[in-house]
Amino acid sequence: MRFTIFQESRIGKRKTNQDRIAYCYSRDALIMVLADGMGGHLHGEVASHIAVQYITQAFQREAQPKLEDPALFLSRVLSSAHHAILDYALDKNLPEAPRTTIVVCVVQEGYAHWAHAGDSRLYLLRQGKINVQTRDHSRVQLMMDQGLLDAEGAATHPGRNRIYSCLGGTHPPQIEFSRRTLLQDGDIIAICSDGVWGPVGNQGLLRGLTGTNLLEAVPKLMSEAETLAGATCDNLSMVTMCWHDDLGEAVPDSVSTQTMALHDFTTQMEAFQRTRSPVSAADLTDDEIERAISEINSAIKKFTK
Repeated sequence: MRFTIFQESRIGKRKTNQDRIAYCYSRDALIMVLADGMGGHLHGEVASHIAVQYITQAFQREAQPKLEDPALFLSRVLSSAHHAILDYALDKNLPEAPRTTIVVCVVQEGYAHWAHAGDSRLYLLRQGKINVQTRDHSRVQLMMDQGLLDAEGAATHPGRNRIYSCLGGTHPPQIEFSRRTLLQDGDIIAICSDGVWGPVGNQGLLRGLTGTNLLEAVPKLMSEAETLAGATCDNLSMVTMCWHDDLGEAVPDSVSTQTMALHDFTTQMEAFQRTRSPVSAADLTDDEIERAISEINSAIKKFTK
């Protein structure tokens, strides 16, 4: 495989960053994951962290060096991540399990497979156009489908952040799975939270990522989203990959997995971080972070096979 990949997550104007992102690749397979946590102090972060860590670790166990069935893998790990979050809530005696959106994409043998729940999005950009865009599992999307709301009205609707499918929470997730999609040279897969796509819109995202080096384009696009969102800027995160044909010319900053050992992996995952203001009452102490990590690992371990 040969591709260029870059990810970044920012806190925006919030006290904590409840987004989690990761990518991991073996010689023959690549996974990209993004989760946008929802819930009170710490719990949204825990939900998104459990989801991303569980899915990434499952990929490392099974992609040796490729997955036997990417679609089945996605179905199984998303269900298990959901139940790991519920188990965490049960152990902590929480009145309601924390929740998180999820987008996961697997690339293997030149094909992309993805699944999502919530309003974090996956875009497939091809030849300067949006070839595929996931459908939000949100109240405003349902209203748009029914002709009750247009895109302009959706952008400012007071219920725009209400979603009906996620991991965790009180209801089983309604996971939406893609068809197997053959990638072409130059295709860009962009996974992002609503903190990115909300302010810049589809055309802003397309303009920002087309025909540019991703390592330069993604930070600029995220800075644009921060500026447009202003004082209400949410957490914002992106994982973006450009696919290259193995037989094409070498591309600067691209990754080639051809020489990787059979059981090697390269992984990049966002970890728990301290909050924006060290004097905030909501700030995470080092002890809280360590305790949360221990509890997350315990929840994940129960669902690891």
